[in-house]
Amino acid sequence: MQRTQSVLLARLARANPTAVFLATVAVALVGLFAPGIVGGAVLLALAAGLAALMRVTWPVQAPVTRTIRLVMLTLLVAIALVKIL
Repeated sequence: MQRTQSVLLARLARANPTAVFLATVAVALVGLFAPGIVGGAVLLALAAGLAALMRVTWPVQAPVTRTIRLVMLTLLVAIALVKIL
């Protein structure tokens, strides 16, 4: 498990930050504009990916950064649930 996590982090470190940002924005926009349960599912999938990334990077983040990330993740999940319901 540790080896897989190290490989994943190495791949993420090599990723182009601009491309990752634009892809994330594109997925978020698809989730926001897609109707009902489809949009909610896309947003929940995005939230799951962000939660997994947060779990890995949690030990190296400052407390203020952790708080902001938790608030943003909570808002994303809340928006997804509102779209679904």
